[in-house]
This record gives sequence, structure tokens and C-alpha cells, in this order.
Amino acid sequence: QVQVVESGGGLVQPGGSLRLSCAASGSISSINSMGWHRQAPGKQRELVASITSRDNKNYADSVKGRFTISRDNAKNTVYLQMNSLKPEDTAVYYCNVNRGWPPISYWGQGTQVTVSS
Repeated sequence: QVQVVESGGGLVQPGGSLRLSCAASGSISSINSMGWHRQAPGKQRELVASITSRDNKNYADSVKGRFTISRDNAKNTVYLQMNSLKPEDTAVYYCNVNRGWPPISYWGQGTQVTVSS
């Protein structure tokens, strides 16, 4: 089993910044990728950004140029730096860890990000 714990959400004004953190613990060998998804009220969960064990990164078009994903392998932690936040970025952000093959996904409990003046 893998435990996934997110932190760093909150309320920020439009144009502001937040950094989310996600720490994985437990059976953390063979982690293939880590990433962030988000779900706004009334909408489906969507991929925001992901990063593989080889440091390949993928971003949703809506966040390219504003969000940056990074990972600290020594700490088994992934970060999401979010700049130039917009009201449409408001959502619950979930961290996802994929391990093994075929990959098994583990999810955190989510952290609320609210962008509002």
C-alpha cells in the first residue's frame, strides 16, 4: 500500500501563487509517476500535471506556462507550483501516485484551492 498526503491548498486572490505538496509513503518502490488532478464542482476530475520517474512532465493546456510540477525523489514528494492563478483554477486538487506494472493508482484525500477576490 501507498499512503498519499497532500498539503498547501488555500484561498488566494487572482494572480496569486500557491505551492502544493504531496508526500508518498509505505510501499514506495517502483513508483512510475506522480501527478496532480483537480475536480471543480459539477465537473469531471481532470489531469493538471504529471511527472514520471525519468522526469518527463506533462501539463494540461489550461495550465501550461503557469504551473510547474517537480519532484524530490529522496523525499518521495511531488510539488505543484501554481502561479498567475485564475478563478477557474478553483477546485479540489488530488495527488495521484502510480506504482508497478500494470500500474496501480493511489490517491490522496484532496486539498481545496480557491481563487477569489
